[in-house]
Amino acid sequence: MEQSSSHIESALERLCMEHGLRMTGQRRVIARVLSQAHDHPDVEEVYQRANAVDQRISLSTVYRTLKLFAEHGILERHDFGLGRGRYEEASRDHHDHLIDINTGTVIEFHSEAIEALQEKIAEELGFKLVGHRLELFGERIKPEKKG
Repeated sequence: MEQSSSHIESALERLCMEHGLRMTGQRRVIARVLSQAHDHPDVEEVYQRANAVDQRISLSTVYRTLKLFAEHGILERHDFGLGRGRYEEASRDHHDHLIDINTGTVIEFHSEAIEALQEKIAEELGFKLVGHRLELFGERIKPEKKG
């Protein structure tokens, strides 16, 4: 499927161009798929979504593109211990992750209490915190809230 030149650029497409990357039609599709993702897709999931838009996109193209985007700091690759890398936009606001070890579902959250505690611990140990990544792993003990 050929892309129209009048399309609206996704946030990831803009980031790619700001980083000086050449945006082919297939890279644009992959960038849009990732911009529209409300989850943390792995390579296979990105491939399936991109291939539904443009059947010329191969799995190897998706692998190369995701690697390129991650190398330029456009995407973050996460290994949540589930045997596959998962991806999300690197430009998003800081958040942490809670991973359901039974389903692989990833829940994003932000806690001011956790942020403050991390700063306090770093300070007590003689450090100034410059960044962190928090991944919590658990099992759901009550049904997921609906609505």
